[in-house]
Amino acid sequence: MRLFFAIIIIALNSALGFCQEAEFSIDKSLHKFPSTKQGVVLIHNYMITNTGDIPLIISDYKVSCTCTKAVLPEDPIAPGESFALQVSFDTKDKYYFQDRTIILIANTKKKTHSIRFKVKVVPNE
Repeated sequence: MRLFFAIIIIALNSALGFCQEAEFSIDKSLHKFPSTKQGVVLIHNYMITNTGDIPLIISDYKVSCTCTKAVLPEDPIAPGESFALQVSFDTKDKYYFQDRTIILIANTKKKTHSIRFKVKVVPNE
């Protein structure tokens, strides 16, 4: 009988451990830059907070153009902690309306999350 209860307790403990997940929230996932002259490098920080139970690891990101870059955290983000994810956009050779999406790859249940920015680039004369 003791063995039965011991097995039940171990099973319940294991089940609770499997429910823990990394999860995060972003203060504002869409940023709109003011109109900008061509050739300027724009920078914005997206505030990411780990709202999960285990450390959050943002391992990579995907963008459609090398003109957009993100600085990922070097270390996992602890539960309850925040990180300012810096994104830069080089407007060189870009003009008019730009709408960019950055896909973040993380150890969350959803696996990918997106952030986005928009800007109107005024061409040089």
